[in-house]
Amino acid sequence: MLRWLLGGRDVQEPVEKSLVLCMGDEQPQNPYTELQVLKGHSDIVRFMTRIDDLRFASAGDDGVVFVWNVQTGERVYELRGHSRPITAIAVFPSMHHLQPESRQLLTASSDKTVIIWDLNTGNQIYLLTEFQSSVKCLMTIERLDMWLSGADKVCTWNCQAELLCKTACFKDADVSSVMELPKNSIATVVRKDIVIFKLTPLSSESQTWEITELRRLSNHEDDIRAIISINDNTFATGSHVGELIIWDSLDWSVRASESQFWNSAQQSDKPAEIKISLTPNQQEICIHHLFSDRENVFAAIGTGIYVYNLQTKTVIAYQQMAHDSRVLHIAKLPNNQLVSCSEDGSVRLWELQELPPAEPATSGLFSMWGIGRPNKQQNQMAKRKPECSVLKTLELTGDLIGHSGAVRMFLYFEDHGMVTCSTDHLIILWKDGERESKLRSKTLFEKLEREEQYDA
Repeated sequence: MLRWLLGGRDVQEPVEKSLVLCMGDEQPQNPYTELQVLKGHSDIVRFMTRIDDLRFASAGDDGVVFVWNVQTGERVYELRGHSRPITAIAVFPSMHHLQPESRQLLTASSDKTVIIWDLNTGNQIYLLTEFQSSVKCLMTIERLDMWLSGADKVCTWNCQAELLCKTACFKDADVSSVMELPKNSIATVVRKDIVIFKLTPLSSESQTWEITELRRLSNHEDDIRAIISINDNTFATGSHVGELIIWDSLDWSVRASESQFWNSAQQSDKPAEIKISLTPNQQEICIHHLFSDRENVFAAIGTGIYVYNLQTKTVIAYQQMAHDSRVLHIAKLPNNQLVSCSEDGSVRLWELQELPPAEPATSGLFSMWGIGRPNKQQNQMAKRKPECSVLKTLELTGDLIGHSGAVRMFLYFEDHGMVTCSTDHLIILWKDGERESKLRSKTLFEKLEREEQYDA
């Protein structure tokens, strides 16, 4: 049974109301039983970034940036300045502002500009136009009070948008990702290579810097699609052909690697002609996204989710068909839930459960959804990885259906729920229905109490 409730309104369009949809109780472990749809974008929403505990920004192919209040669903600011799709977005906490809560928003576009916005006023502070190609990535280094842009070269800027230093142009391709490493080093992704640079201050008085190339890592066979920091000493990369490499962040050596994820996910009852296939389809094995909780690396590979343990250097759990289409984003929440979103328009909640080595896994919710066969999965993994003493299984605990297009990514806001963006031009706030109902009841009770006091 579905109930429609009146939700928060758009502050810039006071006539239009957004609706809150309350879902049923078919998924008892799923707290997100209420959703609120936020409208405003006129094209694909590709990016979201968290500003603080109550605000986030969204951007996409319409070139417009919206700042939202996650508690009410209200639109705080509408930032217009780009003439083409947004290609990167980042929040820059400046340490030199008098107000500690001050934040700046950096947005890059295929119009070859970067704009810096004041998130306290919604005003444009700086417009940078000296780029020869579109900036594909932005990264902030708060401790150095600087930010970096990646395009045909890497440029380093201070909070006044002054250029500190830059690399030479890359000949083969543009930079697709930039990540901070220890000792003022950075890792940049240029197709299948990782280029390591060193940032060196030349003078404390003049605030000038130098950026020097230290090494080029060419271990991947194909383009790198994902890069993440695991801890201060380790980072990981994943490629288009399903290669996962664990790197040492200090000497950039390879600590571990895995490139046969699909072999660990063979189902024993599949037809022989499928099992003998030696070259899986590249679209099915591409690593689209990585996440780490310091103990495991969670990889979104094709339509599946794989959990790679850093200590045992083995795949300890997987779900080969976690979604009907490619998994685009994955993260483990502070409450230990694993969340994934996909091109199929769904957002799914998972629980990583331990299994006694001698006990077969129960089908649980997998049989209900028709996804996977955990019993055979464990047997196959036990045969292939006998050195792995603890096997786990991914149990589906919730399925969030609300988008009509591919869900690009999500943000988690603890008590305020989760936010998703999609190619359907929409943003959805997913809320804990029970908590929201209590808050509405409390608000109504307080309002009635005030009215009674006023009448008295």
